[in-house]
Amino acid sequence: MCTFAGYGKTMRDESFRETTRHGSEEYPFQYYLEDIWLFDFHCIDWHWHPEVEFVFLEQGTAEFLVGNQRHILNAGTGIFINSQVIHRFEATESAQIPNIVFSPFLLAPEESLIFQKYMRPVLDSPVECLVFSQNHLQQREILNKLCAVFAVQEAAGARELKTVELLLGLWEILCELPEISGAFSAPRPRERGRARLQIMLQYIHKNYPHPISLDDIAGAVALSKSSVLSLFRQTIHTSPVSYLLNYRLKQAAKLLAATENNVSAIAEATGFESTGYFCRKFKEAFQVTPSEYRRKAARGIALLEAPAAGSTGSAP
Repeated sequence: MCTFAGYGKTMRDESFRETTRHGSEEYPFQYYLEDIWLFDFHCIDWHWHPEVEFVFLEQGTAEFLVGNQRHILNAGTGIFINSQVIHRFEATESAQIPNIVFSPFLLAPEESLIFQKYMRPVLDSPVECLVFSQNHLQQREILNKLCAVFAVQEAAGARELKTVELLLGLWEILCELPEISGAFSAPRPRERGRARLQIMLQYIHKNYPHPISLDDIAGAVALSKSSVLSLFRQTIHTSPVSYLLNYRLKQAAKLLAATENNVSAIAEATGFESTGYFCRKFKEAFQVTPSEYRRKAARGIALLEAPAAGSTGSAP
């Protein structure tokens, strides 16, 4: 039986690591049948996970932001997302994406020859993602294998054995792709950049109630302002200032729903020097005023989260 994701929010921690468990410790594999359009703001927001992911676009058109790459996929195409690569999916219409998320340890133990010879080189390669189309023979074979994996999840019987068999065949083709085989000897550069990004995000999360400048954020990791701007743009496709603004708005929304503090006090507590500016930006983000948001939260009406960082304009 397929698994339908809980629509609405992408569950993640402050480092953007997804907190949803995919499968179990004994069988670290999960199949999802999702529609990007049904998520908050029609996107599966920025997140990463140690598992690898294969996505097939069954219907519609969607934009896939993976690392510093952007890909617009149409129905019949697919994408592989490597382990620990930050990504986000967006759609402007219904976009159905059956997908699988699994640990490479499902296919072979880490100390085994199979893992070291065939799994590790892919995981450690600089390849963050690969797009598959029907026009390329090997890519079409991967898509066929992927759809076969989906079909097995709907069938009765020994689904686990058949799933692993198909995944091993899929991985074998993946290793033979020139984009992968030609990258085996290249180092994987993203860990250091992601670590610096997480330090800066943690700095923002800790200090958002106080005035924060770009110089302050850059100082947290001893980088130049231009390097910080580049790192944010390349990893989460926004600026540090826009991310800070969005984070402040999210914290303000939590206070509106959970406390009786007045709007001015909440604006001040979340780092806004002007109540008027706060109210204007809050309405841009949530499509309601802070007071309307509080009334709806009190009545238990489902409320959207703030949109992805970068869409709410410039912070003060």
